[in-house]
Amino acid sequence: MTGWLASVANDVEIARILPAAPDILDLKDPAAGALGAWPVEHIAATVRDLTLLPGRPRLSATIGDHPMKPDIVLPAVRRVAETGVDFVKIGFAPEGAPDRCIDALAPLTATGSRLIAVLFADLWPTDPGCLPIDRIAAAGFAGAMLDTAGKRHGLRHHWPDAQLAAFVTCTRSLGLLTGLAGSLRVADIPALLALSPDYLGFRGALCGGERTADINPQAVSRVAARMAGRPIPDPPIAALTPCPTENGPATGR
Repeated sequence: MTGWLASVANDVEIARILPAAPDILDLKDPAAGALGAWPVEHIAATVRDLTLLPGRPRLSATIGDHPMKPDIVLPAVRRVAETGVDFVKIGFAPEGAPDRCIDALAPLTATGSRLIAVLFADLWPTDPGCLPIDRIAAAGFAGAMLDTAGKRHGLRHHWPDAQLAAFVTCTRSLGLLTGLAGSLRVADIPALLALSPDYLGFRGALCGGERTADINPQAVSRVAARMAGRPIPDPPIAALTPCPTENGPATGR
């Protein structure tokens, strides 16, 4: 069954989204880029605070947007891994030396760090065979996620569903967890669930559209319902009532 990941920007958003029971809480600063990072001290404090929470979701954290240089990526991954999060997410772009970065991270996976490679669908060719998935698996990564670096268009704008299905199949065949993310909308969920990834990742859809806005409980309910195969709840009555105009109160129909 496909689970879902919710990217949260702060402690307030964590409290707001926990009742919806996401499978993974992803600690990420959306105002700081595609994979904007929380301060490591804040990540570590969140891990401590949630460790004893019954039935807590797993935690992932991003390392930030970094150039593909091993001497930059490796220390950033090590710092986040030391906080005790369940997964560390690292973005990989084709520019620079992504293969060298992947190889440099193999010693961390050998000591138990669970790393997730985030591959940007709008930067890599639209072909799973062009992605370094074999190398990621050989380096001992826990999983691979297809996301987008730019957030103007969603994942399915960049890759057709047939290619997304091929990505899921390829990733799973190598024993990796597989995820799909990147400005996903509620309307995308049924088609993506049919591809059976391990996870779908959300941020903008949880905020009602704009990823840098605050998480919206009604938007969260719509995502959670669709992921569970339930009918999407109706919006509150207030949301259906037109606002008054300068010419007087509007009348609803």
